[in-house]
Amino acid sequence: MVATPIGNLEDISPRALRILGEVDVIACEDTRHTRKLLDRYGISRPLVSYHEHNEQARATELLADLQTGRNIALVSDAGTPLIADPGYRLVEQAREQGLTVTPVPGACAFIAALSASGLPTDAFLFIGFLPAKQGQRRKLLAEWKSLPATLVLYEAPHRILETLEDIAATLGERHVVLARELTKIHEEFLRGTPSELAVKLAARDSVKGEFTVMIARAESEPIDDTPLDDAVEKLVASGVPRMDALKTVARQRGLSKREVYKKLHERE
Repeated sequence: MVATPIGNLEDISPRALRILGEVDVIACEDTRHTRKLLDRYGISRPLVSYHEHNEQARATELLADLQTGRNIALVSDAGTPLIADPGYRLVEQAREQGLTVTPVPGACAFIAALSASGLPTDAFLFIGFLPAKQGQRRKLLAEWKSLPATLVLYEAPHRILETLEDIAATLGERHVVLARELTKIHEEFLRGTPSELAVKLAARDSVKGEFTVMIARAESEPIDDTPLDDAVEKLVASGVPRMDALKTVARQRGLSKREVYKKLHERE
């Protein structure tokens, strides 16, 4: 598992370069992208594509090669393999078959972003990419509302404004840090509330570059004495499906979904 640069091609270790030059084959998401890195350092090794659309079939082929004693390096287009990228199936099956799996650490976008964010890093939850549908996004964010940890996720430029709106609706106007174009010429950190950041981005002619979104952790709050029906309706109004809202309120109050459902019917 060889980590590669997330932007600046200098961010790769001598060990990673040595291994890439020694293995029998390099499995990568986009052979054209990886070839640029290899050309930069004068490395010429066979490449095979390994991405989300061919992962199952390619994993079988690569495992067969490994069983013959060949050495394979797995890289992603940027950063550490398997972190919001393909590779889990290959690693899982390699471990099950008793094959050696070795990490070669290096760049990772969300770790780099966290280190320069100014937010607490003693406890954090990396979410990866949120679901494409708004209801599912808001459901997940609502589940983590009370978590005493910094929340970290990746978001595409075409959906960043919607996600900021979802954060404001489900988590409130917490402090948020956006990191964009990390290690590149136009590296940028934006800080503010979700609404403030949405206004800044909406004012631009275009929004480019994948974002790392970091959300301040929940602060200690007084016991929520909002009536159950009001708490459920507030989540529903924000776009969370009713049954999911019941589950969320139940979890926040330390109750079972059945207990919340029963109490709501008792009030009718």
